[in-house]
Amino acid sequence: MAKRTEEVSKSNAPVGSPFSRMLTLDQVEEVLNLGKPLVYALVRSGELRAAQFGGRGVWRVREDDLAAYIDAAFAKTAERIAAGQISEGDTSAED
Repeated sequence: MAKRTEEVSKSNAPVGSPFSRMLTLDQVEEVLNLGKPLVYALVRSGELRAAQFGGRGVWRVREDDLAAYIDAAFAKTAERIAAGQISEGDTSAED
């Protein structure tokens, strides 16, 4: 996964471009290591900012928006840990 994540995070945009790289939902799935239904649910709920382009099912997420979502998830988790809302059982390893 590390190799794929590095590939996704490399920007092909020209230096100084005002646009961040656009990722497919499949690429977002790979970066977050989540299944398609959860990624679509995040987009539908607005928790993960995305836009639909062209035809049906052509969704893209800006790299910057994915990074912001990840940062927010870490901050929210830290707050929950500090507030004692996450128990030992909630931190078990998932496959």
